[in-house]
Amino acid sequence: MFKLPAAYFTGVRTKSLNDTTCIVTVKHRWANQNPFNSMFWAVQGMAAELTTGALVMKKIRESGKKVSMLVASNNASFTKKATGRITFTCNEGNKIDEAITNAIETGEGQTVWLNSKGVNADGVEVSAFNFEWTLKMKS
Repeated sequence: MFKLPAAYFTGVRTKSLNDTTCIVTVKHRWANQNPFNSMFWAVQGMAAELTTGALVMKKIRESGKKVSMLVASNNASFTKKATGRITFTCNEGNKIDEAITNAIETGEGQTVWLNSKGVNADGVEVSAFNFEWTLKMKS
């Protein structure tokens, strides 16, 4: 709540986090809707980014090294109105392992693209986000 107050107040909640996967949900409601009665794209983006960022933070912590992380770019596609409870999932923790290992071994910055898909209660994809994370050893 203190690190991501906007995500908290719009209803974004982490449901699970393990070595490979992070799952976050957010429910469409008045406080996070757009004028078209669906979830505002930025709220979906916060939930999607959290799935990828939480995995990166977990992997950095487990490495025991001081590694900086930053989103360099992102893109998204929206395929259906986001109403009801939307579940975002990133299951690409293995990609992060490789990038952190390379950053530690080479001392050079690394980038890794991570995907998060949002699906509604019927299992229909409503949006997909891609985030390019940069990882670099702190000096």
